[in-house]
Amino acid sequence: MHPILDALPESLCYLDGDYTPLRDAKVSVLDRGFIFGDGVYEVVPAYGGQPFGFEEHMARLDRSLAELRIANPLTHAQWREVAMRLIEASAPAARSGAQAVYFQVTRGVAPRDHAMPKGLTPTVFAMINPQKPISDAVRAAGVACVTAHDFRWQKAHIKSTSLLGAVLARQISVEAGAAETIMFRGDWLSEASSSNVWVVKDGTVSGPPKDELVLAGIRYGLIERLCADAGIPFSLRRIARDEVFGADELLLSSASKEVLPVVALDGQTIGSGRPGAIYQALYAGYQRAKQRSTQDKGVPA
Repeated sequence: MHPILDALPESLCYLDGDYTPLRDAKVSVLDRGFIFGDGVYEVVPAYGGQPFGFEEHMARLDRSLAELRIANPLTHAQWREVAMRLIEASAPAARSGAQAVYFQVTRGVAPRDHAMPKGLTPTVFAMINPQKPISDAVRAAGVACVTAHDFRWQKAHIKSTSLLGAVLARQISVEAGAAETIMFRGDWLSEASSSNVWVVKDGTVSGPPKDELVLAGIRYGLIERLCADAGIPFSLRRIARDEVFGADELLLSSASKEVLPVVALDGQTIGSGRPGAIYQALYAGYQRAKQRSTQDKGVPA
């Protein structure tokens, strides 16, 4: 057996109403998620055993499912119950740290045909994984990224399981020894392979507008709130390529990265070449929001 298969976790997962060891879970080869990538997913971080920003993740799951014309098979309360069951079944050491609860819904099983069949029962899957934190040393130094043309489809706002574009984009940075691939549609910033991108100039944090060309991460709302708390101006607008390279600071945000400073892009130094004051303020605010979420059962203040 391949060593990766040997390393499959034995943690509990949820599949269509049943809880089973993850390595034993199976779906039909005719599931439209397997055949077409006809499904959506969410990844909810959990800190200290509590989901973070849960309702915001559920709202995005609702939006993605609506785009695919799939009715949400569970209520938000039922999704939370699944998440908590998986968290509580994990090892105490894992619960005390950072975890990621993965939810996936596909259209279900049907004979292969591109048209959307009616009346299918969606396939519902959930699992939990430890979330490896970014080291203090990496945060202190910042990371290097590379750029690429955004060659993905035009409905990037759907959190689809069809992730081949993101896989190919991420591989570009892997092979370059970089942390992420920051993408542009023409001369305009869109996002990174699995992160949102923020440009800091003259004390203002700016990001691309929320439209069909960008997956508006849950951190979109959180970054805006953190900026408001810190008195930092915030805007969403079209951002040109030269603005990205000319930024005072460049930041990534995602569930796993939280907020992360980019200090070099395509070998060119960004700003001072060190993590800046805006990053420090937003990262500190992010940690306070996480702490509050563990006290308030996953609802960021």
